Amino acid sequence: MRIDWPNAKVYVAGHNGLVGSAIVRALEAAGVGEIVGWRSAELDLRDREATMDAISQARPDVVIDAAAKVGGIMANSTYPVEFLKDNILIQTNIMDAAHAIDVDRLLFLGSSCIYPRHATQPIRESSLMTGPLEPTNQAYAMAKISGIYYIEAHREQYGRHWISAMPTNLYGPKDNFDLETSHVLPAFIRRFHEAKVSGAPTVTVWGTGAPRREFLHVDDLAQACLMLLDCYDSPETINVGWGEDLPIRELAETVADVVGFKGTIEWDTSKPDGMPRKLLDTSRINALGWKPGITLRDGLASTYEWYVANVA
Repeated sequence: MRIDWPNAKVYVAGHNGLVGSAIVRALEAAGVGEIVGWRSAELDLRDREATMDAISQARPDVVIDAAAKVGGIMANSTYPVEFLKDNILIQTNIMDAAHAIDVDRLLFLGSSCIYPRHATQPIRESSLMTGPLEPTNQAYAMAKISGIYYIEAHREQYGRHWISAMPTNLYGPKDNFDLETSHVLPAFIRRFHEAKVSGAPTVTVWGTGAPRREFLHVDDLAQACLMLLDCYDSPETINVGWGEDLPIRELAETVADVVGFKGTIEWDTSKPDGMPRKLLDTSRINALGWKPGITLRDGLASTYEWYVANVA
């Protein structure tokens, strides 16, 4: 399945976001022939007719779907209708448009939240649909699960060489630092930075700090995406992660140290923790020859530098 990148035209849906921009950087480094992408102001991927027209006119050889409505516990809990509806519309429109112009190589990116709340750790790909989901992100997870099965359906019915991959928690440049909708790591960066700047003695964060999470830098994910498009062809989704996790409490302490916040961290235990643990089994992608290379502390440092230069 190896792709002739210098002569390929690649459409990256969500090319200006956290994941999509990292994939664009990786494609540019690989010397790809042409990269296609539209900002949300130019193309609303929820608009079926507009999406079909745009992709039909562009006629890419490869499609990478990194577009999604995303958010943390608060956003997912507050807007389940939008998280379910918008994500189903986005991914279905992209896949239908790709099928209409006979794209044979498509990568759909999901999320580790597709797995059951109490899945055996580390979570293997075979755990999908074996138990109840985490309630705080169920709508988003259901949308991504439908995308996985839509990929499988196209493979079975039309013989497409389409694949899906499930990344763990991601971070890096162009992350979402909005405290109302962000994930835990960028929220920590912003809150500890603002506390440092203001001289606040304490920062209060949600939960107990006990849940464990793994984190992967988006540039590592981008390299995995190109590798998978080159050499992976299976109806079963494949995990992409670091392979190790840490308690949220330790993450908070590490972010505070990187940012330079010297005050006290307080935990609001009346707020939800989310899944108790979410560590992916990455043995399948590791067996293909891929391993991540950016350590959490190095990744945090570079992400904080980007935040200070571009957001703060």
